[in-house]
Amino acid sequence: MELTGYRDRFPILESTTYLINHSLGAMPTEAERRLKQFAREWKTRGARAWGEGWWDSVFRVGDLIGAIIGAPAGSTVMHQNVTVAEAIVLSCFDMKPPRNRIVFEEGLFPSVRYVQQAWSRFGAEVVVCPDADAVIDAIDERTLLVPVSHVLYKTAEIQPVERIATRAREAGAFVCLDAYQSAGAVPLDVTALGVEFCVGGSVKWLCGGPGAGWLYVRPDLAERLEPAFAGWQAHARPFAFEPEMDPAPGAARFLTGTPVVAANYAASAGYEIIREIGVDRIRENSMRQTALLVELVDDAGFELTSPRDPRLRGGSVVFRVPDFQAVHAELAGRNIICDYRPDAGLRFGPHFFTTDDEIRFAVDQVREILGSGAHRARAGATAGY
Repeated sequence: MELTGYRDRFPILESTTYLINHSLGAMPTEAERRLKQFAREWKTRGARAWGEGWWDSVFRVGDLIGAIIGAPAGSTVMHQNVTVAEAIVLSCFDMKPPRNRIVFEEGLFPSVRYVQQAWSRFGAEVVVCPDADAVIDAIDERTLLVPVSHVLYKTAEIQPVERIATRAREAGAFVCLDAYQSAGAVPLDVTALGVEFCVGGSVKWLCGGPGAGWLYVRPDLAERLEPAFAGWQAHARPFAFEPEMDPAPGAARFLTGTPVVAANYAASAGYEIIREIGVDRIRENSMRQTALLVELVDDAGFELTSPRDPRLRGGSVVFRVPDFQAVHAELAGRNIICDYRPDAGLRFGPHFFTTDDEIRFAVDQVREILGSGAHRARAGATAGY
């Protein structure tokens, strides 16, 4: 099937030019059906639904994403968001000197930065570096953890995770890879990389919606670490309701409390489409379409803030135009759905179902808006997404 043949599975494409898949991927029709299935099970099965699939959804859906990121079965579990997953990872360590440094690049997504920096109150020494090369240089025998984004959210630049992971191994440090901006759009094999942890969510390229984050833990490590941030689902015998913690084997010990079942149901629909197509095929099309976007941005005289080298560019293209916040608001008024980020510019994120004509139309609309001054009436507008 041609990639555009998948368009009829995504209802929002009928009424919008949808270029915000780097922020919230379009919802598959199947996700709505599965949410209705969840509601029906709650309505008709009640508490019996826990033993008929709800409780195990964290593992079943975790294996779906695991297959996309190259993780073995049973090594990936579902959470509500990346912040929780990162906090669980951090809670495995006591942060005592001399190995208590957390080293990361300043381009990390703010939520990830916040939780890493918060651990300074528990003894962590946080080192923020200007770029990936500086991260590599800063990793030494004092480094405990290296959180790294596979793709930076502001620029869509792919980071040299292989080099970072290699240097971390040499120094005896752990890597926590954030694949939120890559999973589903850029090929990733956590087993080949050898990273200890990988986190991500379903909101973006995976078209799985909010409330379904995930955490991969390298299997050998999962048997040795014991998170302090743990709940009853992480217990070896949760329904025995024992008063003391006995960690479950493997990645299950990295769970917390009651799972977000509805979100897991919705996410599985997006994961299955991504697996059906294949990330390699999605990436090939993405590189072609982002190259088209870059060409159009250059022709229009706009300032590109994403990498020009397609090998270093993720699934989106970021570019700056005058008054880009107001331009964004005008685009939204015309049902061209994109976003912007401060100090970065407009972000366009086509996905496998996007047509080349939609990309050309969106850039032409930016040119028309600036030429006509239609955006001036929206000065001061702010985005809620």
